[in-house]
Amino acid sequence: MRPLTATASAPVSFRALFAALLLAVAGVLALVPLPSRAAAPSPVPDLFGKEVRLLPAERPVVALTFNAAWDEAGIGDVLATLRREGVPAAFFPTGDFAERHPGAVRAMAAQGFGLGNHSYSHPHFDRLGAGEAAAEVLRADRAIRAAGRVEPLPFFRFPYSETTPGGIAVVNALGFADLEFTTDTKGYLGASGGMTADRAVRRALDAVRPGAVIQMHVGSDDGGPVLDALALPRIIAGVRARGYGFADLRAYAPQACPFIRSGQLPDPSPYSAYSRVTLCA
Repeated sequence: MRPLTATASAPVSFRALFAALLLAVAGVLALVPLPSRAAAPSPVPDLFGKEVRLLPAERPVVALTFNAAWDEAGIGDVLATLRREGVPAAFFPTGDFAERHPGAVRAMAAQGFGLGNHSYSHPHFDRLGAGEAAAEVLRADRAIRAAGRVEPLPFFRFPYSETTPGGIAVVNALGFADLEFTTDTKGYLGASGGMTADRAVRRALDAVRPGAVIQMHVGSDDGGPVLDALALPRIIAGVRARGYGFADLRAYAPQACPFIRSGQLPDPSPYSAYSRVTLCA
């Protein structure tokens, strides 16, 4: 019986030795500090479930963003200023704008600026059902891709900043975080709306704080001078004078293909043509 006893005892000893080795390795690993991600931008899914008006930022940076829904009158001046100053920015065109002015959207992307999503037709989202809202987002996504020929940012901005928990849930389900703004310069109102470039500058600089998001526009309501384009050089200078830099929204979505967006709309649906968009395709 001794051979049997010796054979049976060997595995027991091996298991004990292996367990001791695992404990030793675990003890060594416990002494190795894990890399800190505190300074890195939050991944986009961390921004889901809420209305974002201030970016998570530990450094003194602000984000410059421009909506594009009407005319393209100020785009040349805005792009020239950003290029001259070496400042990152993001543009939020509507899908309708992208189809009417594809060259303008292509110029934004070609200069290295991120493209967000501002819906297709700039409707009041609080009046839309979930299917209609999803169609607005995804139809815009297709138009922006076609015009810009780049991967858009996974950020959505509600028209009129009319956010609702249901609307945010819809855009989150499609892979977008809701990025609104800390302040709007209101330069789009133009002179007929009582605005001036000086007031636009003041509204922007009064909101400067870590992670602030400044909203501007590349056009104007009244067809007059684009006040945000006129104010931009002084806004940049004022931000820098306060010791701040500029955030690049592309850093918050570092993966090339982070999501597969699927609206999961009922079939048949009048919006089913826009219900599925695969980013990596």
